[in-house]
Amino acid sequence: MSTLKRFVQDTAIYGLATVMPRVMSIVLVGLHTQMLPTAGYAVNTSFYVGAAFLNVLFTYGMETAFFRFFAKSERKTQVYSTVLIALTASTLIITGILAALKNPIAEGLELPLKYFWFLIAVTALDTLVVAPFAYLRARGKSMKFAGLKLVNLAIYVVLNFFFLWAIPRYGWRFDFYDPTDLLQYIFISNLAASVVTFLLLTPDFFKVKLVFDKSVFIALWKYGWPVMVAGLAFVVNENLDKLLLGNMLDKDIMGAYSGCYKLAVFMTIFIQAFRLGAEPFFFNHAKNKNAPLTYATIMKYFVVVGAGGLLTVMVFIDLLKELLIRNPEYWKALNIVPVVLLANLCLGIYHNLSVWYKLTDKTSYGMYFSIMGAILTIVLNVVFIPMIGFMASAYATLVAYGFMMVISFVYGKKYYEVPYNLKKIGFYLVLAVVLSAVSFHVFRGNYVVSAILLLSYLIVIFFAEREELKAILSRS
Repeated sequence: MSTLKRFVQDTAIYGLATVMPRVMSIVLVGLHTQMLPTAGYAVNTSFYVGAAFLNVLFTYGMETAFFRFFAKSERKTQVYSTVLIALTASTLIITGILAALKNPIAEGLELPLKYFWFLIAVTALDTLVVAPFAYLRARGKSMKFAGLKLVNLAIYVVLNFFFLWAIPRYGWRFDFYDPTDLLQYIFISNLAASVVTFLLLTPDFFKVKLVFDKSVFIALWKYGWPVMVAGLAFVVNENLDKLLLGNMLDKDIMGAYSGCYKLAVFMTIFIQAFRLGAEPFFFNHAKNKNAPLTYATIMKYFVVVGAGGLLTVMVFIDLLKELLIRNPEYWKALNIVPVVLLANLCLGIYHNLSVWYKLTDKTSYGMYFSIMGAILTIVLNVVFIPMIGFMASAYATLVAYGFMMVISFVYGKKYYEVPYNLKKIGFYLVLAVVLSAVSFHVFRGNYVVSAILLLSYLIVIFFAEREELKAILSRS
């Protein structure tokens, strides 16, 4: 099997594990926005913003560092064992610190204390399974990885529908059930799913001899801490706008913005699936003499698919709105969707470009780029939200991710040359953006014309890439 075929295969399997949760997330957006007022959805958003920050702190770059050192080390089980022990010990320590500081942190996140306890528990459990999941990916155990992720998803979704739909719908009575606080059952569902996943992966904790190697940990830490800082900055880029909208405008606007932001999930599905397959792939094939050319080819088709996804969502935006966000209170923020989709596509390209600093062990550059992006996000939101409202947050996200994409490309040329076909990549991206703008602003709701625009894009791609695709598919 060719390297590209193997990459596509693994990405497809990881994509299943990613797509299904995201698809269900879309379904749950409909349920949550139907059952919760915009202000209630704002609290839900605050919870998961807090989870995003804590996930980065709890893992402190160890996952990415693991893939780097696992790929090049002769003592692979020792690398895994060290990461496993380190994350387990640090999780217990950080959990204790958060429990001691629960009141000020909960107040800062604007979360009731009982929700904060759910947050700590979910984050801790999810961190404990990071190393076993990474070990599965590194060894090419994509099917087991996907299976466990889907079990987690099934529990979460079923419990959400049980608590938020079935019990109110059929009038079932349970002594524990509080119909005045439906929000808590989203978090209870998440916790239950995390507990089961942890229990299923517990045997993996003992499949290798548990040995902590101090020298290995120091090397992992040196590589990983810039990744952690970059991750924190990324969380700022991804989430701070929602918190600022809640503070600078109101919770209703924050909830509407967050609900419509979820429509960008179609792009994040693709990006996350790509990253799950790409990270171990890039490290494992770094020594291949044709590696740069392979990375360039992957980038081109990443943009082709991502840009096509952007156009598809724009063509069917009103259908998706009716299907996924049933509460019209949320529709006032719908104009952010094309901007946010393009922003996330830029982020995906940035992740693709990041191969250069990960392979050259210059992860500090990823930290610098993310910090600069975070600063842009903060400044643009603070300055422009009072002027143009929630659209400022969408544009700030696009500017930040676009900047990170461009600067990473510029520095990448200096340290790790990859022969990207910029003419084709640029053409496909511009073509999709122009067609999306025409569909959204000129022919919105006219599905015949918009479908023709989408078909035109696909025809252009087919004729431009048919020979290369044929050659790739024909390789054994």
